[in-house]
Amino acid sequence: MIFWNSLKFPIFNNPTSTVIITEKGELLSARIADDGQWRFPESDSIPEKFEIAIKYFEDEYFNYHLGVNPISFIRALKQNISMGEIVSGASTLTMQTIRLSRKGKSRTLSEKFIEIILAIRLEISKSKKSIIKLYASHAPFGGNVVGLDAASWRYYSRAPFQLSWGEITTLAVLPNAPSLIYPGRNQKLLLEKRNRLLDKLLEHKEIDSLTCLLAKIEPLPKRPSKLPQLTPHLLNRLIKEGKKGQICKV
Repeated sequence: MIFWNSLKFPIFNNPTSTVIITEKGELLSARIADDGQWRFPESDSIPEKFEIAIKYFEDEYFNYHLGVNPISFIRALKQNISMGEIVSGASTLTMQTIRLSRKGKSRTLSEKFIEIILAIRLEISKSKKSIIKLYASHAPFGGNVVGLDAASWRYYSRAPFQLSWGEITTLAVLPNAPSLIYPGRNQKLLLEKRNRLLDKLLEHKEIDSLTCLLAKIEPLPKRPSKLPQLTPHLLNRLIKEGKKGQICKV
């Protein structure tokens, strides 16, 4: 019973941006969330490209574990105990999702065990696709950009389903160190991480050699773009009508 009640849903209660899009998915206007973050409401779906890229970059065995990868965890546990601190996390995507929902918690061994328990609990209740969507909607992408949808519009001025392999892999590597590496900062390291991921996708035959080559040629975004503000009056009206923090289709 304690285990079953250890996780309350929804696990995220962060404020979200108010967003207006067309039926075709074009962004018309958006208002930043109350906490100063560009965080769009949770997405109903994510591109298959991003799902593939984030698994190979963060958690290659995501489809085969129940929230924790035992081999990686035992290896990391030995390293951490010998060092007396967290030097290797061995966090699965499910554990990272839990950590994002428990923002502000210190990185200690006891907290790591809590993450494992909650990750297993999350895996029991949610499908793998649901967990990936939760991660994609709440992962940090540098600065005040949170979530794949906001990152796609801020960095590429397009919806995530319209992104190329070069663009989607760039976004996939950002949550790994969002305060250190993001468009406009440490571009060389960002390029190296993106290209290593592309090579891994090629190695596992997720993309072909021509796609890999063309993706590596694509330039990185240099800085976040401003979001469109084409319908400010409609945006204000929708907020007054109680649709603050929602995605509104027109």
